[in-house]
Amino acid sequence: MTTEALRVPARPATAAPPTEWWRTAVIYEIYVRSFADADGDGTGDLAGVRSKLDYLEQLGVDALWFTPWYPSPLADGGYDVSDYRAINPAFGDLAEAEALIREAFARGIRTIIDIVPNHVSHEHPWFQAALAAEPGSAERERFWFRDGRGENGELPPTEWVSNFGGPTWTRITNPDGTPGQWYLHLFSPEQPDLNWNHPDIRREHEDILRFWFDRGVAGVRIDSAALLVKDPALPEVPENPGPGEHPNTDATNCTRSTAAGGRSPTSTPTPPRGRACWWARSGCPTPSGSPSTSAPTRCTPRSTSTS
Repeated sequence: MTTEALRVPARPATAAPPTEWWRTAVIYEIYVRSFADADGDGTGDLAGVRSKLDYLEQLGVDALWFTPWYPSPLADGGYDVSDYRAINPAFGDLAEAEALIREAFARGIRTIIDIVPNHVSHEHPWFQAALAAEPGSAERERFWFRDGRGENGELPPTEWVSNFGGPTWTRITNPDGTPGQWYLHLFSPEQPDLNWNHPDIRREHEDILRFWFDRGVAGVRIDSAALLVKDPALPEVPENPGPGEHPNTDATNCTRSTAAGGRSPTSTPTPPRGRACWWARSGCPTPSGSPSTSAPTRCTPRSTSTS
């Protein structure tokens, strides 16, 4: 296929201001594992994505949305994250990600990443520390550990149903081999839910946003945004819950950063509808190592040409 065959017709001008670039942007989702394999090992990688940037530019893409590209045991396709400040070694490394962000930016293509604030991987250091700690410890308070019901705690704290089907609680085994507390996971047992009432969780995610914004990321997609807040009383789900009556879904819980540029993110709750929400930086991002004066002219949404 020739380059000319890939060019798309010019788009009509729109009224969206440059600070709301996402309203008219063409956003291309990339699942790295299956997109393009540069080294021939059978797994897609960031080098493969870099090799296709010219093609994506010719398609008229304004932003690339990456599903989780972090280290993960892959119990849920990468949505079980064990380290938010690194890249899955099968895909490359942080230097490769930074190069990809810079090279896409030079073509007028922004980078959007997935953030999964509802839960982490069971291999995450915080959860491993919680398993090693005692009930009521600070380590366990970052998650939803609870004693079970029944005479010997043999029943889960609630009868909530997982988004994957089955129970939402898994009982741990104490170091001495006796049954211990239960922990909450609205998805798989390999994805323990974080407790967003805990200040450590908020600070950590603000720092994660800074980490990636400093590297030129232009926005984030917040996965499972409707599930972050739980009723601490852990009531059962009503048969027909009305607005605000569900104990773990669709509360006022979509945490978005209201900051732009290098300013510190601040959390502003927004009522979500659906399973994800978006946050995007206003104006032109500047990838790490690129002077602000080098921002491409197409940092604003392309409305007249894709060449």
